[in-house]
Amino acid sequence: MEFPDDLKYSREHEWVLVEGKVATVGITAFAEEQLGDVVFVELPAVGDKVTKDEAMGVVESVKAVSDVYAPVSGTVLEVNDDLPESTELVNEDPYGDGWMVKIELSDPTDLDELMTAAEYEAFVQEQQE
Repeated sequence: MEFPDDLKYSREHEWVLVEGKVATVGITAFAEEQLGDVVFVELPAVGDKVTKDEAMGVVESVKAVSDVYAPVSGTVLEVNDDLPESTELVNEDPYGDGWMVKIELSDPTDLDELMTAAEYEAFVQEQQE
């Protein structure tokens, strides 16, 4: 399983790529593997305010429906418009074309609570035991 070193990770299995004040967010490879084939994605709208650790969207798969939690607080700058029509991108490329939203950080200290790749890998291994 892949755990890119340049990302931060939440306990709810979202990844975050930080570029300046913008955080790109998606769900991790572990999350998409647990869900199975994603068939529906609901995301916030551009301009919406999201709050760290609160649901900001929904991912529905053949196995389950799961909330997507905001790993940081801020304003949604961009939404991956390809996902509603191409939900398979979440399974095929969770860290690339399967990204979900870009959030302008309102509180950069939110990032301090996220895990590094090594910490997240250990967290996932604990959950699999």
